Amino acid sequence: MTSKFHKLLQVQIRNEFTASQQYVALAVWFDGQDLPQLAKLFYRQSLEERNHAMMITRYLLDNDVAVAIPGIDEVRNEFAGTIELITHALQQERAVTDDVVALAKAARDEDDYTGEQFMQWFLKEQVEEVAQMSTLLTVVKRANGNLFDIENFLAREAVGESGGDPTAPRVAGGAI
Repeated sequence: MTSKFHKLLQVQIRNEFTASQQYVALAVWFDGQDLPQLAKLFYRQSLEERNHAMMITRYLLDNDVAVAIPGIDEVRNEFAGTIELITHALQQERAVTDDVVALAKAARDEDDYTGEQFMQWFLKEQVEEVAQMSTLLTVVKRANGNLFDIENFLAREAVGESGGDPTAPRVAGGAI
């Protein structure tokens, strides 16, 4: 029998794949504007979200829960400018945080201690993701339209290049 927690994990796989594709759209937008550092950041974010979906997939497989790989929701491609785009990314990360909190709560409510432990890494990850996008939005606003200042900031600060986390859950098929 599949628990509420397992059903929510299935939904989260869809959310993570959708987030991955949304980040591709953001990266392509920046790539089209000849902003390679911003494009690189969002291409990397896309892979990270894909890996999150595959971590959940691996967890379900390891717990003998059937996994159905879903399609994704609609992805937004049109933006008026950088602030709107980064604001969209921040809102996406905040929504994912809400999803992860709901998952952790569901696991706890069902006395699923391994599920609750699995979600702890995602809770930590979401704090980092929201902080990163919040900082980026602040930098974008301070740059006052000078996109080269943002590019220089990203190159100098290596935002999003923290390397692999040895405490991360395993990724089905291996991390990309």
